[in-house]
Amino acid sequence: MFFDRIVRPTLYRLHRDDAEAVHERTVRLLERAGRAPALTTAVRRRLRIDDPCTVFGVRFPNRLGLAAGMDKDGRALAAWSALGFGFVEVGTVTRHAQPGNPRPRLFALRDSDAVLNRMGFNNAGAHALARRLADTGTPDLPLGISIGKSKITPVEDAIADYRESLTAVHPYADYVAVNVSSPNTPGLRTLQDRGALTELLTELTGTARALAAHSARHPVPLLVKMAPDLSFEAIGELLGVCLDHGVAGVIATNTTLTRDGLAPADARYADEPGGLSGRPLAERSREVVRFVHQQTAGALPVIGVGGIGHPDDALRMLDAGASLLQLYTAFALHGPGVVRRVNARLARYSAATR
Repeated sequence: MFFDRIVRPTLYRLHRDDAEAVHERTVRLLERAGRAPALTTAVRRRLRIDDPCTVFGVRFPNRLGLAAGMDKDGRALAAWSALGFGFVEVGTVTRHAQPGNPRPRLFALRDSDAVLNRMGFNNAGAHALARRLADTGTPDLPLGISIGKSKITPVEDAIADYRESLTAVHPYADYVAVNVSSPNTPGLRTLQDRGALTELLTELTGTARALAAHSARHPVPLLVKMAPDLSFEAIGELLGVCLDHGVAGVIATNTTLTRDGLAPADARYADEPGGLSGRPLAERSREVVRFVHQQTAGALPVIGVGGIGHPDDALRMLDAGASLLQLYTAFALHGPGVVRRVNARLARYSAATR
């Protein structure tokens, strides 16, 4: 309540209602806080809840992670564990550094409890992230790294783009998310088609095996992040490709191009381009998670993301078949309190179902 009534309104007032400026200030503050070990230790003692599980061979201290997009370049890694997350996914990073789409490109839709973004993979590049991780080390929780296609790279040359990014970040990732579903890079979603995805995953799984052999480790788990706007038929084809190529899991879902569920006060955003996240996406994300779980008979672990803002949302996503969960919009709009509330409920759920 303090965050919703005091902190968030103050931040937006200071930045003249510019959601991206608020986002940048938040990451910058967390980056600085992460350099104070005494502070992060104290916060961790208060907020961290242990509810361990193992998914696709990785041990997670709890099931709730931070979704990609919040900390694209891995600047605040020391802070996320302190805030209670069980894992963090950075990115999406691309082979080439890029500024992203023109501003404004990030909008907080408070009445809808949603965020609209058309960021366009603004990031310093996969090699810059690898250098940062080499210098600072990886966090004390599992690290996922999301990779995508550079805007300047034609879709027909996407495979080389992804391969170079995977090669750069491989030594530091506990899993790599292959983002083929952002609506904000032209042509990217065509990589979800059976033929294109088959070619891409053939190359990336082979690259992961070769990198693992060279470094004497197991291949890094590869996950595919899918769009919520695919038909169930198309999702079924995507899952078939994933299973055929030994993909470790899927992330369901990315943002949506639909505008269902917007509050009347936010109707003016309906014609804005970009992907919508938050509460309006919750039902569709659960439907996709349930379909994936049923279609694969649980053989393909799912990270459920989309519209989780309350402990009940998290439980519904687990009941739909998710193995892990991620937050983005709820954290951005309501602060770290939501992390502890969700984790506390999940820990009670785990204890009751053991």
